[in-house]
Amino acid sequence: MTRIAIALFEGAEELDWAGPWEVLAAWAQQWPDDGVDVFTVARTNDAVTCAKGLRVLPDRTWDDAGAVDVLVYPGGMGTRRELHDDDVLAWLRNVRTSGTLMTSVCTGALVYAAAGFLSGRPATTYWSALPLLAELDPTIELRPDDRFVDSGEIITAAGVSAGIDMALHLVVRLHSPERAREVRRYIQYDPESPV
Repeated sequence: MTRIAIALFEGAEELDWAGPWEVLAAWAQQWPDDGVDVFTVARTNDAVTCAKGLRVLPDRTWDDAGAVDVLVYPGGMGTRRELHDDDVLAWLRNVRTSGTLMTSVCTGALVYAAAGFLSGRPATTYWSALPLLAELDPTIELRPDDRFVDSGEIITAAGVSAGIDMALHLVVRLHSPERAREVRRYIQYDPESPV
């Protein structure tokens, strides 16, 4: 079983987590033999209010999530608080020590930088947060034009909808390009903008 946790916190940008959720949960539900379990995780079981007001209940807490193979960490204005929260940074460092593939969307990369995960690595984030990412750790090789950057055990995605592309990349990495194409067709994701 591949266990994929999607982090939630106050002020998380909705599509940063719900986009990857849709991709990964569709994969898990439509192809159950692939052995994928997708769930949300937060500090507590309390309702989380996201950036634009959506309230959501996490599936699990940090304490009862167990070991995870992949963590998806969203962005949003709530990350500015998370950058300085020692409990959050300690939890992330603990998750990483178990060999978890650490992924972020949008300004989730800022929190990863604060935790020390991006030192000397290529990474991306939301376009307007690139200067802050560089300020947090000047050794990061900024990739402003990439939708996502896979540097091995860390994957960062650019802003908001880029998390969908990153999640499809996860399906490729964890299963196959064929399965990712099937998931993309199932969710009818066409990245060509109408405007």
